[in-house]
Amino acid sequence: MPVSARAARGSAANRWRTAHDAPRRNGRDDRVTRLTLLSPLPGWVSPLDEVPDAVFAGGMMGDGVAIDPTGTQLVAPCAATVLSVHAARHAVTLRTDDGADVLIHLGIDTVALGGAGFAVRVAAGQRVAAGDPLIDLDLDRLLAGAASMVTPVLVTDADAFEVVDRHPGGAVAIGEPLLVIAPRAIARAAADAGDGAAVARDVVVPLAHGLHARPAARIAEAVRGLDARVTIAKGDAVAPATGVTALLALDVRHGDTITLRASGPDADEAVERLATLIGSGMGEAGPAAPTPAAPPAPAPALPDGMLRGVTAAPGLAIGTARWLASRDRAVARDGAGADAERARLDAALAQVRAALAAATGAAAAIMAAHRALLDDPDLIDVAQRQIAAGRSADHAWRHALRAQADTLRATGNPRLAERADDLLDVERRVLAVLAGEGDDPAAPAYPAGTILLADDLLPSDVAALRDGAVVGLCSTRGGPTSHVAILAAGLGIPALVAIGGPLAEVAEGATLILDADAATLAVDPAPGVVAAARARADAAAHRRAAVLAAAADAAHTRDGVRIEAFANLGSLADAQAAVAAGAEGCGLLRTEFLFLDRATPPDADEQAALYCAVADTLDGRPVIVRLLDIGGDKPAPWLPLPAEENPALGVRGIRVGLRHRDVLDTQLRAILSAGAACRIMLPMVASVAELTAVRGVVDALRADMGVAHAVQVGVMVETPAAAITADLLARHADFLSIGTNDLTQYTLAMDRGNDGVAGGVDGLHPAVLRLIGETCRGAARHARWTGVCGGLASDPLAVPILIGLGVTELSATPALVPEVKAAIRAVTLADCRDLAARAVAADSAAAVRALARDFAGGMAA
Repeated sequence: MPVSARAARGSAANRWRTAHDAPRRNGRDDRVTRLTLLSPLPGWVSPLDEVPDAVFAGGMMGDGVAIDPTGTQLVAPCAATVLSVHAARHAVTLRTDDGADVLIHLGIDTVALGGAGFAVRVAAGQRVAAGDPLIDLDLDRLLAGAASMVTPVLVTDADAFEVVDRHPGGAVAIGEPLLVIAPRAIARAAADAGDGAAVARDVVVPLAHGLHARPAARIAEAVRGLDARVTIAKGDAVAPATGVTALLALDVRHGDTITLRASGPDADEAVERLATLIGSGMGEAGPAAPTPAAPPAPAPALPDGMLRGVTAAPGLAIGTARWLASRDRAVARDGAGADAERARLDAALAQVRAALAAATGAAAAIMAAHRALLDDPDLIDVAQRQIAAGRSADHAWRHALRAQADTLRATGNPRLAERADDLLDVERRVLAVLAGEGDDPAAPAYPAGTILLADDLLPSDVAALRDGAVVGLCSTRGGPTSHVAILAAGLGIPALVAIGGPLAEVAEGATLILDADAATLAVDPAPGVVAAARARADAAAHRRAAVLAAAADAAHTRDGVRIEAFANLGSLADAQAAVAAGAEGCGLLRTEFLFLDRATPPDADEQAALYCAVADTLDGRPVIVRLLDIGGDKPAPWLPLPAEENPALGVRGIRVGLRHRDVLDTQLRAILSAGAACRIMLPMVASVAELTAVRGVVDALRADMGVAHAVQVGVMVETPAAAITADLLARHADFLSIGTNDLTQYTLAMDRGNDGVAGGVDGLHPAVLRLIGETCRGAARHARWTGVCGGLASDPLAVPILIGLGVTELSATPALVPEVKAAIRAVTLADCRDLAARAVAADSAAAVRALARDFAGGMAA
C-alpha cells in the first residue's frame, strides 16, 4: 500500500478510536441495540474487497473487514459461544449473546495446511468472554506456507444482522473496536408480520442431480412477478427463490429436504407453485446415481503416449494439437462514475440477454439458463455495490461472477463445479460487449484438422465452432454432463474431458488420435497406429457420405415397400435441419417449448406463427403437431397443477387439455389456422372417450372458423391400454403413432428416470414389441397407418423389426434421418417379418438386440 494511503488510514483510525472510547462491558456499547466487536488480532485493517480471494472480497460469506495479523494469538471479539472450529483449525465461528454469527477465517487457502501452524484453545459449545484465547498461531510457519494470512472477520447472517460501523483501515491493536453490528430493522418476523401471514412447506427434492442451473432458473422464473417474498432453505442456509446463483450455492442434492417460505399477498400461490414445480421432478426425477459400495477397480494401465479421460461426446478423430488461447481480458479497475458505469452494465446485460434469447437447437435450453444468470438479483447486487464503490462495470461484473463461481466449486459437488463454467461464460459475453466486441464471441481461426486442447472449455467456445476445422476437443477439467458435452455431441465433435494434468504436457502441433468411444487420447502415435485409425475414420466417413448423398431420396425396401422417414421437431431450427437431412415430413412437432418457462401461455397468434413457419420450412410436407403435453415431468409455471404422489400416472398429456378447455381450444384454433399441411395428434391417450371428445372440439372449431380443408386427427400410443385397444381407437383416428419411450416404461413398470431400473428400460423388450405389433394390427383393421415417433425410430437396429411388425412411418431425430433411410433400403419386407417373429418370441431385450445385430451384420455382408 502506498505510504500516503497508509497515513490516511492511520489518521482515520485515530478518529475511529476517539469516537468509540465510550465505556463497554464485554464488547457491548451503551446503545443496547448495538454490539461492538473488538479486534481479535493486532495488525493492519483493510476492507473486504482487498482480500485476495473472490469469495470473501465479493461479500459472499458475509460483511465485515479483514486484518493482516502481526500477533500470534486469536482472541474472542466479544462474549459468545463457540459454534464450531474447522477441522483444519484455520477458522472459528462464534455466536454472540444477541444471536449474531461471527466467522473468523485465518488466512487464505490455509485449509490446505491441514492444521499445521494452528493450536486450538477452545471447543464447540464453550462459552468465551471478550479477549479469551481462541487459537494460537505459529506466524512464521504460516507465512511460509500460506498464500496469505489476511484474516476476514465476518458477520455471516446478513438477513438478521448488519454492520452499521467499521474500522476505517490502518493499524489496530488487539481489543480495539473493529465492527459495530445491529439487528436488521426488517428481520424475517417483522417482514412476515408486515406482509401478511407467512406460508411454509417442506419439500423432498426428487431431482436426480439436485438444484443445478436449469432447475434453479425455472424456480426463479416461476415466482418472478408474484407479490411475495419467497425463500428456499436447506438447513440453516437460505437463498431467495429468484436468486439462481444463491440457489446453486445451497448445494441441494437428490433427497434433500428443503423449506419453501413465502410472505405477502401471493404467498400461498408462490409456495404452491414451487412445491408443484419441484415435486414434479422437472424432467429429472429419480434417484441420484448410487454410490458404489467399494471403489471401482483401477482402469488398465495405458502404454506410453496414451492418456485417459472421460467421454463427453462420442466419436473418433485424428488431428493436430492446438491449444486454446487465453480468454482472460484485462479490465480497468476504476470507473468513470457510478451513473455512467451502471448505464454501461445495464446496456450490456440487455444486449447479451437478447442474443441468448435468439439461440436455437441444442443451445437453446443452455442459453435459457445463462439468461437466468443475467437476471440473478444477487449477482447484479454484488456488481452494483462494486460500481458504487468506484469500480468500472467490467471489473464489477467479473468480480461478481468469479466470486460465485468460486463458491460453487467450493461445494465439492462436481455438477455444481460444471455450472461454474456457465458463470464464466456469461462473464465473458458481457465483458465482450462492454469492450465493444459484440455479443457473440467468435472462435479463433484454427487450421483444418485441429484437435482443440484446453484447461477447461466454456459453452461459447464450442458453440462458436462452425467451420468444421476443429475435429475434436480435449480438456484437463470438465465433466460428461456439462453444457460443453451437450453442445459437442450436438455438433458431432468427439470430446474427452477430465484428462487431468498430463494433458498439459501435450505440445502444440503434436499428432493426436482422439478415440472418445474408448476414452483415450494417443499422443504422437507410431505411423502404423495412425494409418489404422485413419482407415477406420475413412470407412466411417465414406459410409456416412453415401448415406447423406441419398438422404433426399424416398425410402423403399429392397423389394419396393414404401416406408416414410419423418423427423421429430422441437423448433424452427430443427425443421431447417430436417429438410437438409432429407426428412419427408414432421412426425412429431413438440409444442411444449412454446409453453414452458414463461409466466403466461402463448396466445393463438403466437402459436400459429410458429406452426406456419415450420410448415413453410417443410414446404408442403406433412406436419403432425402434438397437442400440449405437460404435467408429469413437464410442469408449466402459469398452470399450477396439484402435487401428485406419482405424476407419471396423474394429470398429464391430453388429460390436462380436457380439464383446461381454454388452453386446448386456443391451441386447436392456432393449428387449424396454420394450413392444410398440419395434422393434430393427441398425447397420452388411454381411452376412446378422450379421442372422441377432442375430435368433437375440432369439428366445432372448424365450423366456427370456416375451415374447409379436412383435418387429420391421430393419437399417440404411449399406454398399454391404447395399444391393446388400437382397433377401437382406429375407428375414430386417422392415424396412430407409437411413442416408444413412455410405452416402454409403462409396459415394464420401470421409470426411465430412475437410475435403479433405467438400465432395463429397453424398447426392444419382447413385451413392448408385442404391443407395437398389436397396435399395427388394430390400425390395419380400419386401414389406418401406424408410425413410430419414439426413441426406437432413431435406432437403426430397431428399424427392420419395426417394419416387420407393420410400421410404415418412422419419425427420428433430424440428424439420424439419413441413417434410418439407409436402414430401410438395406432390407426386404419378408426378411423384416421373419426377424420380427423371432424378436417377439425372444425372452429378453438383450436377446432381441443380439438378433438385430446378427441381422444387420448379414445385411452388411
